[in-house]
Amino acid sequence: MKTKIGIVGCGAISGIYLTNITNMFKELEIAGVCDLIDERADKVVAEYGLRKYKDMHEMFADPEVDIVLNITRPYEHLEVSMAAIAAGKHVYTEKPLGATYEEGKKIKEAAATKGVKLGGAPDTFLGAGIQTCRKLIDDGYIGEPVGATAFMTCRGHESWHPDPAFYYQFGGGPMMDMGPYYITALVNLLGPIKTVSGLAKASFPARTITSEPHFGTVVDVEVPTNIMGQLQFASGAMGSIYTSFDVHAANLPIIEIYGSEGTLSVPDPNTFGGPIKLFRPEHGGFMEFPLTFGYPDNSRGLGLADMAKAIQTSRAHRASDDLTFHVLEVMTSIERSAKENSILEIKAPYQRTAPMVNMTLPGVLD
Repeated sequence: MKTKIGIVGCGAISGIYLTNITNMFKELEIAGVCDLIDERADKVVAEYGLRKYKDMHEMFADPEVDIVLNITRPYEHLEVSMAAIAAGKHVYTEKPLGATYEEGKKIKEAAATKGVKLGGAPDTFLGAGIQTCRKLIDDGYIGEPVGATAFMTCRGHESWHPDPAFYYQFGGGPMMDMGPYYITALVNLLGPIKTVSGLAKASFPARTITSEPHFGTVVDVEVPTNIMGQLQFASGAMGSIYTSFDVHAANLPIIEIYGSEGTLSVPDPNTFGGPIKLFRPEHGGFMEFPLTFGYPDNSRGLGLADMAKAIQTSRAHRASDDLTFHVLEVMTSIERSAKENSILEIKAPYQRTAPMVNMTLPGVLD
């Protein structure tokens, strides 16, 4: 039985979802699409032969739609998700769950009240890279984890992205944009975060777009673009995360996990694959470790497929609202800590869900 997906938003990120839902995930089917910009929806409809809804409300009224895939901009997530939930639809949303902690809480509570499933990106932690790293840690290859570091540095999006302004507006910034990948990976590897503290600033008051079609447009920076967070995990391990749109270049690890018996170099959490490098004292250096799980390539939509299977089989879904809300609270608390100069407790509960299962048929989940 196939689960039918209604897609709200036909922007840049929709392409990989459309490709993977159509070609990779055997138990998903696209019911139709809509977008505020008709031309975007028309292009998708022409390419994939899909139904075009006049607006999201027509989509939500369609009994054929099982899950609404919300891939609008972050500050639009609340309106779209709340309307879909009110119509009784399950919702899978692009990251972050909401543009603020309060928005995420409202969406999560609405889904619980309505009795529908809520999940969201990123789902890269379900890919071969992070899942292999999780098994290495769980099986004791680095002993007891004691610490972690994570770095995401770049000079921003205005030199290459076709529509970069929103990265510097409400709901944007490096923590809200890229932090979900890193923090989701960290909590999947090490468990929930207990407390955070942070430092944050906007290094430059404005950005000039040098990409087309908005070349020369000056964008006011409304959010911090240089953010550092200190993390205390419930397990006792300590961590740090640095995210920045203010760095020209860096020579840093992406994520490293430090244990009593070794070190694990984790691949880019914005990807699904490797490489993975493991250090143990007896090796005398880092050794590349093979991937032992499926989905090493760009498998965006994997979390959506997992949620669809969970609906069919009444099991827990892995890219859950508990996870996305925990991550949202961590990110927003780091920024709030920077304003208040305080250590903040993370209250949203999270327990790691089951690891991925290697299935015989690619595109069909357990």
